[in-house]
Amino acid sequence: MTHPQKRTRAEERIAELDTSPQTLSAEVESLRQQLEQAQQEAAESKQGWQRTAADFANYRRRTEQDREQMLGLANEALLSKLLTIVDDFDRAVANMPAELQRLGWAEGIVAIDRKLDLLLASEGLTPIDAVGKPFDPHEHEAVVQEQRSDVAEGTVVAELQRGYRIRDRVLRPAMVAVATHPGNEGTNQQTDNQDYTGTDSGGIN
Repeated sequence: MTHPQKRTRAEERIAELDTSPQTLSAEVESLRQQLEQAQQEAAESKQGWQRTAADFANYRRRTEQDREQMLGLANEALLSKLLTIVDDFDRAVANMPAELQRLGWAEGIVAIDRKLDLLLASEGLTPIDAVGKPFDPHEHEAVVQEQRSDVAEGTVVAELQRGYRIRDRVLRPAMVAVATHPGNEGTNQQTDNQDYTGTDSGGIN
């Protein structure tokens, strides 16, 4: 008498599988849905990561801009203080007697004045043109009026303190004397503060 060959466990599990078309179709559909869900979750995770990365990039850019702005303001404040020293050297050179100009210490003062001008230029500072220009309250501060008939009224006829522009902004307006025609003293005296010194004259634009 022959006994049926005993099946292995793997063979028994294979035999237990339902391989009917309906079952296989249902399993395929289930796997397809799981795949779509996984793809959707992956896409949402990617979008979330991209938003986070964009937010961080914007934050870093704003932080860098704020830092640069603070450094720029601090640098401008320091340059404003330096201008008072530059003014002193400019006056010393301009008023130096001719007999002293060839002395060693006098040449040293001239050299320092030249180095200061180079330093200002390297930081983006340029002098503001004043003499011979029409008065501009954005760039000039009128502190004196002079009766002049040889130039148009409102023309800057003297620079009392040099003004400077840093890149495209006025760091310090030029202090100037402005021409007024003889016979207009009364009118100009009444409107002096309004027309000249009263309009954006003291601030930094």
